[in-house]
Amino acid sequence: MEQTKSRINIYALLSRILLQELTEELLQTIKDDKNILEFFPTLRDWEQLQTVGNKKLLEEYFNPDFVNLSVLHLIPYETFYTRDDQMIETGGANPVTDIYSAYDFMVDYEAARAVSSDHIGIELEFMHHLVNAEMKALEDDNTDALKEIRETQKEFLNKHLLKWAPLYLINMKYEARTPLYFDAADMALEFLLSDNEYLLSELKI
Repeated sequence: MEQTKSRINIYALLSRILLQELTEELLQTIKDDKNILEFFPTLRDWEQLQTVGNKKLLEEYFNPDFVNLSVLHLIPYETFYTRDDQMIETGGANPVTDIYSAYDFMVDYEAARAVSSDHIGIELEFMHHLVNAEMKALEDDNTDALKEIRETQKEFLNKHLLKWAPLYLINMKYEARTPLYFDAADMALEFLLSDNEYLLSELKI
């Protein structure tokens, strides 16, 4: 159960960081939490993190970097990587639409800095949604539901995130101008691969 709690927290953190610009409140939370900073070693050791105010960090460093990595220079959408014409599918034909609907997952486009449901941050948020369902199955001691939800997680990782996100995240690491987004890309890349291995072992595949 502790592993599931950890996975819930990591998916929540990564989806939030990759989905929209940071707020001062979230930045302060990251700065104050030693456990989070363990995942962000370059950021933790970056002098400006402690010497520059949060407002300036956001306005001059982190938010411009987010826009550069998510809006201007890189494209964080599955269909851009998987369609031959590299067009982003914003309509009902998007490959993630059906599975989102099947698990009552609604995309909040007003909160997200996204134009389509296959944005990396939204796909990570969906995994967070699924791992929350896993926690409920564990708490209810429902082994059938637990197996089904883990199989769904594995399927979503392999049919969606792992098909394209590693390439985006490698590009993100290369293009990042701040240690926050360099570390976030590195963490997400390693975590997705390790989480897939974890699910394979839990499902005895």
